[in-house]
Amino acid sequence: MNTQDKIKLIAKAIEVLLIAKNKMYGDSALAARPVFFKGCPGDAILIRLNDKLARIENRDGELRKNDVVDLMGYLVLLCASKGWVDFEDLID
Repeated sequence: MNTQDKIKLIAKAIEVLLIAKNKMYGDSALAARPVFFKGCPGDAILIRLNDKLARIENRDGELRKNDVVDLMGYLVLLCASKGWVDFEDLID
């Protein structure tokens, strides 16, 4: 399997996982009911990213599949929170 095919498979698998988690957690990242944190969704996602990276660092940088998928998911949610849904302008 070539790299482009792998990229397609990974992107589709992440899509399926993120949609399933979004349904399970009730869109808690972007449409949360603020209980303790009153900031914007983008800031909350940055906090989650920071916490995840700190947990990885505390394990001496040991990177697991779940860590990578969580980071990708948070970055996708961050893009969604900023309305960044089209990236064709970034293709040189």
